[in-house]
Amino acid sequence: MQTRLFLAAAALWVCTVSLAQQSESAKEFNWGNRFERLYEGASMRYHFASVQPRSVAKWQRKFRTELKNLLGLSLIEKELGDYKPSAQFVDREELDFGIRERWIIWTEPDVPLPCVILKPKNLSGQVPLVITPHGHSRNTELYAGVYLSAGDTALVRDGERDIAVQAVKEGYLAIAPTARGFGMTRHPNDLAQNANSSCRTLLMNDLLVGRTPIGDRCWDIMKLIDYALENLPVDGKNIIVTGQSGGGTATVFAGAVEPRISISAPACAFCTMRGSIGHIIHCECNYLPGIFELGEMSDVAGLTAPRCFYPICGVKDDIFPIGEARKAFAEVKEIYRKAGVEDNCEMYEGQGGHRYYKAGIWNFVRNHLK
Repeated sequence: MQTRLFLAAAALWVCTVSLAQQSESAKEFNWGNRFERLYEGASMRYHFASVQPRSVAKWQRKFRTELKNLLGLSLIEKELGDYKPSAQFVDREELDFGIRERWIIWTEPDVPLPCVILKPKNLSGQVPLVITPHGHSRNTELYAGVYLSAGDTALVRDGERDIAVQAVKEGYLAIAPTARGFGMTRHPNDLAQNANSSCRTLLMNDLLVGRTPIGDRCWDIMKLIDYALENLPVDGKNIIVTGQSGGGTATVFAGAVEPRISISAPACAFCTMRGSIGHIIHCECNYLPGIFELGEMSDVAGLTAPRCFYPICGVKDDIFPIGEARKAFAEVKEIYRKAGVEDNCEMYEGQGGHRYYKAGIWNFVRNHLK
């Protein structure tokens, strides 16, 4: 009996010591080190800097197929096939710099996407098309020159975010779409509460069916191109996509999967994923499950080659750090060099923070129009 009591007491003492040791270990848990180890262990099957394929085109074909699967685009294409978007005219106004029209364009049979179409006055013949996906703004028409508050005016004055207006002043036709999950495409609960977006709800529901918000937004851009080529006086050889922040992310991925885009110019969004969305708090809509099994953002951008890629970055951007952006650019530049089109890939660095920078974009566009 005494022996059994002694053994039980000894076991309890060992258990107590073990728990104490675990408690001490828990205090030493290093979140950053753990995820650095996980990042290092990711397979990165298409990371160009590691695999250095003999043929860029062959690498792109394999990678693009898997990326479209991850984005959920393959599922959408399987479901909707050659779906042609329909449209409903809302209103029209003449401005000093051009014509502004509001339309609803159905990018899926049950997805009415509000869009602003801006046209130069006295438009003659076919002109380049510029699509301007926006970022996390409550005002989905800001890029089209619609200002709902003094804050909106300041965003344009200080951050040059009237991108669609800039495009029209260059003589191009512009479409400024509402990003999926914003504006009238928000969840009813978010509309009732006037929440900024429904990005989290969109992500969670998309994941359950094998889709992603980035994939949805790429699909919307692809369908807007379909609509424009069918209904608007645009030059199909010159299709430019440029947006800032979340709109820049959509720009990177749309350029990777849509070969009709001739110039992709993401602003304050191109960076290593590891050094931005991996370590800095961002909206849920930026994340793709298992992307590091395929590659980094530089590899995604490399799918744009030989077409033009022009990331616009801010040296003081605190959520897409310039050091990580430069690292990513060096990698995508190497892909372009290997593809023999090094001049089609440039990077612009603005001297401020997280905003748009028009100083270099339109010169680059003019120099690379076909």
